[in-house]
Amino acid sequence: MSATAVALDRLEARDKVTGAAVYAYEHDVDGVAYAAIVQSTIACGEIRAIGATAAQAVPGVLAVLSHENAPRLAELDDRELAILQSRTVSYRGQPVAVVVARSFEVAGRAARLILVDYDERDHDVVVRADHPGLFKPDRVNPDFETDTREGDVEAALATAPVTVDEVYETPAVHNNPMEPHATLAEWDGDMVTVYDSTQGATDVRETLATAFGLEPDRVRVISPHVGGGFGSKGTPRPHVVLAVMAARTVRRPVKLAATRQQMFSFTGYRTPTIQRVRLGADRDGRLTAIVHEVVEQTSRLVEFAEQTAVVSRMLYAAPNRRTGHRLVALDVPTPSWMRAPGECPGMFALESAMDELALACGLDPVELRIRNEPDRDPDSGQPFSSRGLIACLNEGAERFGWDGRDPTPGVRRDGRWLTGTGVAASTYPARRRPSQASARREPGGGVVVGLAAADTGTGARTVLTEIAAETLGLPATAVRVELGDTALPPAPLAGGSMGTASWGSAVVKACRKLLESGADEVLVDTTEELEADEPFARHAFGAQFVEVRVDPDTGEVRVPRLLGVFAAGRIVNPNTARSQFIGGMTMGLGMALMEESILDPRFGDYVNHDLAGYPVPVCADALEIEASWIDEDDPHLNPMGTKGIGEIGIVGSAAAIANAVHHATGVRVRSLPIRLEKLVAAR
Repeated sequence: MSATAVALDRLEARDKVTGAAVYAYEHDVDGVAYAAIVQSTIACGEIRAIGATAAQAVPGVLAVLSHENAPRLAELDDRELAILQSRTVSYRGQPVAVVVARSFEVAGRAARLILVDYDERDHDVVVRADHPGLFKPDRVNPDFETDTREGDVEAALATAPVTVDEVYETPAVHNNPMEPHATLAEWDGDMVTVYDSTQGATDVRETLATAFGLEPDRVRVISPHVGGGFGSKGTPRPHVVLAVMAARTVRRPVKLAATRQQMFSFTGYRTPTIQRVRLGADRDGRLTAIVHEVVEQTSRLVEFAEQTAVVSRMLYAAPNRRTGHRLVALDVPTPSWMRAPGECPGMFALESAMDELALACGLDPVELRIRNEPDRDPDSGQPFSSRGLIACLNEGAERFGWDGRDPTPGVRRDGRWLTGTGVAASTYPARRRPSQASARREPGGGVVVGLAAADTGTGARTVLTEIAAETLGLPATAVRVELGDTALPPAPLAGGSMGTASWGSAVVKACRKLLESGADEVLVDTTEELEADEPFARHAFGAQFVEVRVDPDTGEVRVPRLLGVFAAGRIVNPNTARSQFIGGMTMGLGMALMEESILDPRFGDYVNHDLAGYPVPVCADALEIEASWIDEDDPHLNPMGTKGIGEIGIVGSAAAIANAVHHATGVRVRSLPIRLEKLVAAR
């Protein structure tokens, strides 16, 4: 395909800003009822009894479901979805009942009248590095080896002239998309239609079909617009099962939306991490050893192991390397995907340690990274399909004005503010998965392309239109892309930065087949192309440069400049790409300075479970964020030559900010977020 990028505006932009775009909860159906979830108030124990009499007596209440009377579900691999199937309580906030009523207000009022009597047991909700329950998971997300080892790291560290040995911590953080998790379910005989806010309609269909004993073609999932997800909508959540269950029980359509507070309970979050990083280097800064060992948490329901140390297997050259992951199962909700799972917290630790190593070696942090550039993937031994890290570092340094930077911490002032700069590298895998797509001619010469992909606000609908139009040799106005509906050909979820690569490959193949065959409609699958992939290590890369200002008395941190330069293959649409990069970098800013889900161990619950107590960046925090990219022609990826861009922007941002804060103040914060008190206390 042509390397020319077109800055096409988002096709659905007008519908979104005028309110014409319809989201899951907003679909209009006759006779709709509303459901409200009742949550457990203990973190561990058994339900002794459910008192539902007062709730059932409220006028307008249609049903109260609990483990005592809920329909039985088939067994699922994800035990978080075995909703109302047992009296066991595995975490505080777990759904234990649901009220269905004729109005939203009645459902909520009746839910507050439900009385639940518990046999409570002592709970364990705090992860720590010396926890007696630590164990080695079988694999880490999505399918990486848990531990890796090459060479003799202990001997290399013992003889290295320069070493770093530090522990870095990241807290639990929650995804909090603008649109809450919401579902509208409607049965018609043994057929159920589900309007769901999801990143993967095909996966929701398969899960619901299994849970309710249906053939997949008896479940239709519709999701034309999704108001963000950041990974939390990548798998079905309890609310969608409850909505379908409730609709079947009351024999009418049911709407169910998680409240903002409930989104801190059962919609996923990023696990807290405790990471020990040890680096050994010669006096010239060349790494001789890398050790990255991680402790994380999971729930007692589902084992989820985030791939936090995986980045240290491939980013820098070192002859001796060891990585490992350990989990502890606690009385907490199951952690899950959050934008750049694994790579994001892992790179905070690795890139902070690299900054500390640069200081110890007396080297510029950009030069240190360049000196440790591998000639092939250190983990797999495969050549990189392309690797633009050095180009990003050099381009970023020039744009940022890095040359001549004084490395001495804590000596620069602008008025009363301490100032400093920092840098970090970014990387993320370039993946794709099998997808199907159809292409159909329309009267008048237009073409309709269809697949069950999701547009979570990333611009997928627009980019796929451009890909189809370019392949067909038509203007974008002659192409219409239909997505977000399992009545269309199945497609993988929007996640793992693989949407455009996966869906686009199928779209290109469908459009080419339509042209070559002369048929009116075609359907294709990309599985054969994936099986024939060449043995290359495929990754996107980037470099983040940051300027910070720190008030020496209060510890207030401001970020006046944040620059990211990326190497991500062909950029199909500069508008949507820049939006994705900047969005990721802004999330990284929040991770570095603000976001933290604070657990009260007495109750096993988060005390700041709303957006008043859980701050995220706003316009005043993101003063000047600039994203750019280098031209990168990689023929080993997919027909478009693209790499995913949805997640790489967040990967290095937090480390770059932490490094800049150290440069400004001389205080090294190794536990995120960088709050005021951490800087003031260290003075």
